[in-house]
Amino acid sequence: MPDTDITNVAPGKKNREAVLNSTQTHLRIGEIRDDVIVLKNGGMRAILKTSSINFNLKSEPEQNSIIYGYQGFLNSLEFPIQIVIRSKKLDIDNYISQVKELGDKQKNPLLQEQTYEYAEYIKKLVDYADIMDKEFYVIVPYDPGRSQGGNQGFQGFFQRLAPKDTAVEIKKRQEEFDRLKKAMGQRVSIVRSGLENCGLKAEQLKTSELIELFYNIYNPLTSRTAKLKDAEILSITNDEPEESPDQIQA
Repeated sequence: MPDTDITNVAPGKKNREAVLNSTQTHLRIGEIRDDVIVLKNGGMRAILKTSSINFNLKSEPEQNSIIYGYQGFLNSLEFPIQIVIRSKKLDIDNYISQVKELGDKQKNPLLQEQTYEYAEYIKKLVDYADIMDKEFYVIVPYDPGRSQGGNQGFQGFFQRLAPKDTAVEIKKRQEEFDRLKKAMGQRVSIVRSGLENCGLKAEQLKTSELIELFYNIYNPLTSRTAKLKDAEILSITNDEPEESPDQIQA
């Protein structure tokens, strides 16, 4: 038996950092930037959020049209896609906040009280009824040749992100990212066009939306109380050297 029982060690700063590093090690995501997910092996992913269709309410000709359109869409693809259906508890916190703001503005005490009671009633109704919401996503992949290299691609990715990078290496990496993103954009356009032909609306998630999505996925309980309202400030911009104040023009 070891001298130290890990279960009895106090959760100090070093232990928290070790847990954080361990979690990051198991995630396939290297970074999120310019509306694209960059994997640790160099692959790229774009995520489209799509609308839904109530298929059962359509007439038979409309159902056949949707089926044939979807069949044609799948046959036109020359690359794999992933379709994800995410079920989550209905989040109406923003709506409740808006109702309470309207209550704060009410000058009539009776109307103000009724507005607050309505907000509380809706909140309890959703909690007790456990109403679920479904979201639909289509993940578009792009894997350049080096991402198929297993550990070599994994190690090369982090070597290219090392602090020892020179300005030339940073510029080279940015140019490579732009080239790969352009190829990814072509795939996204093909998928979006195919989905629209099926009667669906598809929008590519922005950087802040991607960050918020993965924050909610990996923190299902925390995200209910700690909202990620400032996701925009977490967006990763390009890694070109910043200009000095003297170089920035008004």
